[in-house]
Amino acid sequence: MKKTLFVLAATLLAPTFAHAACEDTMQTWADKLHPGRTLDASHSACKPWPANPELTLAALTLPHADNEGNEGTYDLDVLVADSASGSIVAHAYQPDAIESDGIAFADIALDTARYQLTPTNRAFGVRIGHEGASVANPYARTSLSLYVVDGQTLRLVLDRLTVEQASGEWDTRCKGFYDTTTRSVSLGAPGRDGYASLKLNGKTVHSVSRWVKDDCVGKDGPPKRESATLDYRDGRYAVPKSMRQQGSS
Repeated sequence: MKKTLFVLAATLLAPTFAHAACEDTMQTWADKLHPGRTLDASHSACKPWPANPELTLAALTLPHADNEGNEGTYDLDVLVADSASGSIVAHAYQPDAIESDGIAFADIALDTARYQLTPTNRAFGVRIGHEGASVANPYARTSLSLYVVDGQTLRLVLDRLTVEQASGEWDTRCKGFYDTTTRSVSLGAPGRDGYASLKLNGKTVHSVSRWVKDDCVGKDGPPKRESATLDYRDGRYAVPKSMRQQGSS
């Protein structure tokens, strides 16, 4: 009984300890993988993998030397590490992965939803957000990429699917319009390679605001819905151009 309680306590406490350690270890990982490079810790992310707390996930962003403030290009290194030792198990380095200009790189997050692509291979996601600086023409988007551990390598299997996008134009007081698109991802039937298909369901809403007497009144139009199925072929899911955030692979 004591042994069982000890194991249970260790299991419950490990993620807490690992999370604290992983935040402190991001710079160590960056120094090991990219000596001399600067880590943008405020735009990086790290967390234990709930599906397997023995592993910790991280997304490290490395700004180019000629970046000015938040404008420029970032390299991205996504990694899986041993939670206890901090040793890197696998990683995927993507040079020139993130652009930040008029549409600025705003945030990055790890997505650990249940992306069980095969009975033995579970993916995790990286979500990257961008925001526009214009008040009169607001703009924001979030993209999702999925990665799987394949032996000692980390493979990108879904590249920058746009899951949220919003844009509009208004007079900064009331009159204007706003379009928002959201997409959800669920798993479909396995294909010929044994990987589940990805079922996408999207919704776009056009909203209009205007003055009615002295009140600013907004109204949402009927949602426009879309659906698509992405099949796994040749090592990844092909994202339609209309649903993919553009940029370097």
